[in-house]
Amino acid sequence: MRLLVVFSHPDPDSFNSALCRTACEALREAGHEVRLLDLYREGFDPVFSAAEKASYLPDTARNIEGVAAHVEALRWAEGWVAVYPTWFYGLPAMLKGWLDRVWLPGVAFTVATGRQRRIGGELRNIRLFVGITTSGSPWWWLKVIGDPGRSLLMKGLRPLYARGCRMKWLQLFDMNHVGADERAAFLARVRRELAALRG
Repeated sequence: MRLLVVFSHPDPDSFNSALCRTACEALREAGHEVRLLDLYREGFDPVFSAAEKASYLPDTARNIEGVAAHVEALRWAEGWVAVYPTWFYGLPAMLKGWLDRVWLPGVAFTVATGRQRRIGGELRNIRLFVGITTSGSPWWWLKVIGDPGRSLLMKGLRPLYARGCRMKWLQLFDMNHVGADERAAFLARVRRELAALRG
């Protein structure tokens, strides 16, 4: 499969960076074609500007042109993998800004046709999504508050994808209190589960 890995963490020496490297290696070793978007390293601007808001619906082609390489990568992919830390219960601003600026009308969705209707999906090329994240909170607390990041990526975006899109979620909880053995075990789990993915 053609898989787009989107990585969002500012520290190249972080555990999340190790997760990203492991994910890319496992996917390539399994025979997938992988593209990596390292949002911090490339200096992606996550700020959705006033000008972009003004042209969001009346001239969305202008917004698409401003992030054309990212739109092309999203359209190229048959699946995508998000690797990021959960901060304040959700996505880092960098990754959320990437969604705001790249997942545009005509790219990721069509605007709802009327009140009480949901948007239509445009990413029918996406047949697989994998979320890989770490969180400082324990699993039970995230469950209590509804786990906003997971809910967005696993539920909110799913209607945009191909029917029957496969979804996988890998999360290391209590990140502030896990030891080296637990981190190594999670890396091994990520490698094992991604190596097993087939087209």
